[in-house]
This record gives sequence, C-alpha cells and structure tokens, in this order.
Amino acid sequence: MSKQLNSNPAHSAISAPIGLLAGFTYPLRAFTLLWQTPKLWGYVLIPVVLNFLIGISLYLGLLFPSLSGIDLLVADLSLRFHTIANLPQRLSFLAVLTIAFGWLLRILLVAGLLLIIGFLLVQFGVILGSPWYGELSQQLELLRNGQLPAEAPMSLTSIFQDIKRAIAFEFRKLQILLSFGIPLLVLNFIPGVGSILGSLGGVALGATLVCLDFLDAPLERRRRPFKEKLEILRGSLPASGSFGLVCFGLVSIPLLNLLAIPLCVTAGTLFFCDRIWPTRFASQEQTSDGKTDIPT
Repeated sequence: MSKQLNSNPAHSAISAPIGLLAGFTYPLRAFTLLWQTPKLWGYVLIPVVLNFLIGISLYLGLLFPSLSGIDLLVADLSLRFHTIANLPQRLSFLAVLTIAFGWLLRILLVAGLLLIIGFLLVQFGVILGSPWYGELSQQLELLRNGQLPAEAPMSLTSIFQDIKRAIAFEFRKLQILLSFGIPLLVLNFIPGVGSILGSLGGVALGATLVCLDFLDAPLERRRRPFKEKLEILRGSLPASGSFGLVCFGLVSIPLLNLLAIPLCVTAGTLFFCDRIWPTRFASQEQTSDGKTDIPT
C-alpha cells in the first residue's frame, strides 16, 4: 500500500510542499524538546561554552578586520568613480546611484562574510563538541525510537577507525566545497546574472554541507559511507533542503549561532528519527532485542 502511495503522482505532489515546510520546523521542534527535557541540558551547556569561545575568536579574528576592509574597499571604489567621472549636470543622478551601489555592495559583502564565519563556526564547533553532541544525539534517538543500533566493542582499533572515518568525512566535505565553491566564486565576478547564480549556489552549497554535519551523528552510528549519506540527503528532499537552509541561516546569525549548533544537532536527530529511520533502517533494526549489527 505504501509503495502505491509513493508512486502516485498526486501523492508526490502533496508530499513535496508538506516536506518542504516540515524541514523548516525542526529547529523549533528541537527547542521545544530540549526545553521540556532537563536531563539533556548537560549535553548542551558545555558545547555552548565551547562555541562561545570559538565564536569570539572568529569574530575578533575575522569579522571586525574584514568589516574595516569592506569599508575601505567601498570608499575606494566611490573615490575612483568621482575622480574618473567628470559628469555633466544632467547625469548628476549617477552620483546617487554610486552611493546606492556602495551600500548594496557593503550589504552583500557583509552577508557573505557572516555566512562564511557561520560555516567555520559549525565546522570547529561540531568537531570540538562531538563527544557531547554524539551522546546528545544518542539519548535523543533512544528517547524517540526506544532503541539504538548495536555498537562495535570499544578497542584501540575501533578508536583509530572512528578517527579515520571522521577525517575522511571532513576531506570529502572539503572536496565538495572546492569542487563547487571555486566555480561559484568565479561566477560572482560576472556582473548581473552571474553574481545572482553564484550567491544562490553558494547558499545551496553551504546548506548541503551544514545538513550533512547535523544529520551525521545518527548516520555515523550506523557506519554509513559518505556516498550513501549524500544519497540519503537527496532521497529526503525537499525536506532535507529546507532543513539545511534554515540551519545554515541560524548558524550565520551573530550571537544566535553560538546556541544554534546544539539546537541543530538535536533537530538533525529528530529529522532522522521522523523522516529517515522509518523508511531506511526501521525494518532491519526492529528486532526482538531492539538492536542490530552495524558495519565496522
């Protein structure tokens, strides 16, 4: 019956907008759950302190110097225009357009800078807070599904394997970032349509990588390969797209992003339990003892 529903075009047309809207709601669902579950607060407070220290370092080291550089760039462009343009009186309105262009350029550059800092905060915050986030995600999955996948016995070999997988995961993300990010950066130098496409592509790329980060904890517990993680994201569209987009927005807002990472980790686990686990893992993991073997 479920297969018939999924193959029905009308059902697909209905589920797509619902999934798109549902993806946006998961951070709010995560906040509500955390607020109502005090026993999880300990897994959130320590990473928040770490995020605060990381965020302060990034803002002091990148934001304020870059803001000064943006102001100098805009002022220099304006000065060059006024020096070159010896305009007749009837074209004096171009001076106003120059001022407007300067403010638009400043807004775009500052927005791009905040997105970059937010993305860096996610990368450092997720890595340094991973012990607490892993436990937070595990407790959430146990609370939501009532079971967890069986874990491989802890040993020196398994620890090195986990480190190797974590490094490989970061390198694969870096590969995606460079493969798509450089062409998108080049697009930004094309006036008009190129800048728009480059900006939209950059947001989509950032949202994809952030979505990978926040869905990784439950998928990594099952030792899913990177290629399958990407396929799971693609198979969860449009909900995974809107989820990644709202998380990318949250981690890009100054000060709020210091609290957003544990919130988005929680949201990612809820997303997994609601929209991924039932269709991809439930049948193989719902055993008599509530556990199943996972690849090592």
